[in-house]
Amino acid sequence: MRNPVRRDRSTESQYYVYATPHTATSSREKSPRKDTTSLIRHPRSYFSDKGLEYNMLRVPIGGSDFSLSEFAYNELPIDDYYLTNYTLSIEDYDYKIPIIKRIMDISKLPVDVIVSTWTPPKWMKYYTDENPTCGYLKNEFYQTYADYHLKFLEKYAMEGIPVWGITTTNEPTIAFTDIPAKVCIGFTPKQMGKFIAENFGPTIRNSPFKDIKILALDDQRYSISRDFYDIINNYPEVLDYIDGIALHFYYDTSTPVQVLQNLQRRYPKLFVIYTEACRGYLLTDKKQVLLGSWERAEDYIKDIIEDLNNNVVGWMDWNFCLDKNGGPNWAGNHVDSPIIVDAEKGEFLKQPMFYAMGHFSKFIPRGSRRIRVEKKPSSKYINEVAFLTPRNTVVLVIYNE
Repeated sequence: MRNPVRRDRSTESQYYVYATPHTATSSREKSPRKDTTSLIRHPRSYFSDKGLEYNMLRVPIGGSDFSLSEFAYNELPIDDYYLTNYTLSIEDYDYKIPIIKRIMDISKLPVDVIVSTWTPPKWMKYYTDENPTCGYLKNEFYQTYADYHLKFLEKYAMEGIPVWGITTTNEPTIAFTDIPAKVCIGFTPKQMGKFIAENFGPTIRNSPFKDIKILALDDQRYSISRDFYDIINNYPEVLDYIDGIALHFYYDTSTPVQVLQNLQRRYPKLFVIYTEACRGYLLTDKKQVLLGSWERAEDYIKDIIEDLNNNVVGWMDWNFCLDKNGGPNWAGNHVDSPIIVDAEKGEFLKQPMFYAMGHFSKFIPRGSRRIRVEKKPSSKYINEVAFLTPRNTVVLVIYNE
């Protein structure tokens, strides 16, 4: 195998390689003492120079599946167009904000924060027989929902936490699937295009946070061809506001990588970043948590290599840590995690997925540029990706099936 130091021009980008966990409050366990110990250690394992050197994290705006309970900001009063009761939650003050500040203290690298809304308060939504759980955004609250995001940016800025990127809503197409989601809001491509072009985009760009990266979709790879092109066809001005596309890992194996290639040929100025991944999410999975599973680590490795070789600039895991059941998760959406907490023993276990992520985050620093690898003889069992780093070193990550 030869690794010529020749830059692949198609991957030249001012953006970086990221590998990161969701800032989950799911590290809370029954024992406050043991939980506090875990919260101190987990960020160090991920973000310190003796750990995986992650340099980005994703934070929910309001509640998510892994919140302590179902909630959104400003749930009362109902029909509060101007969000007069918008306040942060106990989760923010007791968990998210302290963890983020701890991370920023631990890390020797700048840590960029991406934020995403799972759902607004229920009074902003209407429901149909076809979409009885997620609902849709009421027409009269399109601007209110845009302001809902802006107020979060203001609140976190007041807490000393700058936000690097914001997505337009987490998995808006899940409402049109048979997945039993409970924390969601549905948007058709036409609805999402209208929201970004007329409300979300102008609100962010005309605010003190005008330089934040706006990421569309925040959904599966298949949503590029199924939804994104319809968004742009209906509202081409969306391209005036967005910087990139956020994708999730879950159905990559059933969606050809050519979807990424076609996107970047059509819209070369948009970067692509993966903002969520986990294993144990399938209804057919007999166990959500499989301690010591190398198969799940291999799934991460193969997907990351494929994505990076197709100009994806970063890849994010979902949760810092979960308990032995893949929770806590009020919505019953238990999954696996690179770190599993055993509260009874007061310890946590680093899984193969943790070390798989480290082969990328630890050795491919921010600002690296992908370079081509020539493989002779060719082998379908060898997967690889290579980078020229800012340290003027070449990093080659190889996976042998």
